[in-house]
Amino acid sequence: MSAFTDTGTGTDAAAVLGPPVPVLSYSPVVLSVPGRPVDLRVRVSVPATGTDLPVILLSHGHGGSNHLSSLHGYAPLADFWAAHGFVVLQPTHLSSRTLSRVLVDAPGGPFFWRSRAEDMTHILDRLDVIVAAVPQLAGRIDHGSVAVAGHSLGGFTAGLLLGARVTDPDSGEVVDLAEPRIKAGVLLAAPGRGGDVLNGFMAKEIPFFKVVDFSTMTTPALVVAGDKDDSRHFTDMGPDWHADPYSLAPGPKTLLTLFDAEHGLGGIAGYDVAETTDENPERVAAVGRLAAAYLRTRFQPGDDAWQTTSDALTTGPDPVGRVESK
Repeated sequence: MSAFTDTGTGTDAAAVLGPPVPVLSYSPVVLSVPGRPVDLRVRVSVPATGTDLPVILLSHGHGGSNHLSSLHGYAPLADFWAAHGFVVLQPTHLSSRTLSRVLVDAPGGPFFWRSRAEDMTHILDRLDVIVAAVPQLAGRIDHGSVAVAGHSLGGFTAGLLLGARVTDPDSGEVVDLAEPRIKAGVLLAAPGRGGDVLNGFMAKEIPFFKVVDFSTMTTPALVVAGDKDDSRHFTDMGPDWHADPYSLAPGPKTLLTLFDAEHGLGGIAGYDVAETTDENPERVAAVGRLAAAYLRTRFQPGDDAWQTTSDALTTGPDPVGRVESK
């Protein structure tokens, strides 16, 4: 039986994805990558039951905590997605604070924007190795249903894999890191356009944000932005900046604007983390559910999970946000 089988009834958002199943978490799976200064370590979260399981590559952000920016972060999303039929793969990127002492002055640091995207390609190249390493996973993955999700700097990473391009600030080279094996994406509080709008005090610290081009980001994606996510350290555009991956990219794209959400989107980076400024477990649950429903419908076009879930959560007397598509 596919893990996507809906055992719920009616149009309730919780019923559409069916009840959660137990999750098996295995880490680290260690991949040696030629030229990478340290091994690539991956956490794998798997539903205990189901076959033909789609895959989500989850890219962590670059927040202030010591361990959320690694394979140890984003448990509220990883747990939910795995419990509802996805295999979630979480690498520790070289930008992680857990590696900062090891990688002092390493080329590409401290943000390793190119390496972060390349990590996901390495994971897909070695997916069979990962499957073989994880107990009870063999024969259960749908290799043709792969998505990428990322929060904040991880959203930037996801955008590159979905087709956005960057002009390397050092070499002037236009860098294309699009990964054709990735069929859909979820960008969570991702950064927006570059150019003159990047006028905050942090803009000069991250020059690759200035030279991003979303016009080539053609892979279908759900862009999630908080209407209170005002990143003044980068731009004075206000929260609309985080909608740029939707407004500046070609379709098919969907924008989910979450009401009263700040950069943490309610606390997706971890359970009860201090850096969350807008803690709201219900919002976190809605993000997990809407993203899962979006990807389910992307991978199974005849499935109405997205329409039903988005209608249930974004209409009525107390909506979590609004949705628009192109």
